[in-house]
Amino acid sequence: MRKFLVVLDDSRECLNAMRFAAMRASKTGGGVQILSVIPPDEFNHWIGVGDIMREEARERIEVHYEVFAKWMRDRQNVDPELVIREGRPVDEIIAQIRDDPDIGVLVLGAGVDKKGPGPLVTQLTKTAGALPVPITIVPGDLSKDRLEAIT
Repeated sequence: MRKFLVVLDDSRECLNAMRFAAMRASKTGGGVQILSVIPPDEFNHWIGVGDIMREEARERIEVHYEVFAKWMRDRQNVDPELVIREGRPVDEIIAQIRDDPDIGVLVLGAGVDKKGPGPLVTQLTKTAGALPVPITIVPGDLSKDRLEAIT
């Protein structure tokens, strides 16, 4: 089964990327894999404190994931899979794509503010030609109706 890999982070545009991935998976018989990356610089503390912070980060991710997962299950009939990795986000996204041969498309949300589309979109589009899967970039300000129409 082809999976749509979508990145879960704290950005506003993440919401539309999640919606798009779930809608496409639902309409094509695919799956959704949600990847969240914990940057390594969050744990540059004493070992015990770093471990506690790592566990708290994982708990926050799981709570955030459950919000999206419930919507995907209830509205799109898609049961997403959560993957949590630690490292530099771009490196971990590429590693996840290479580690899971069922991933067929990387779905990213693009920011709409004056700063540009966001660091992930900027960095990953520079290496898009070398990725083993296509990237779908979903504008962060698309309406639900427009997303439904194009999926």
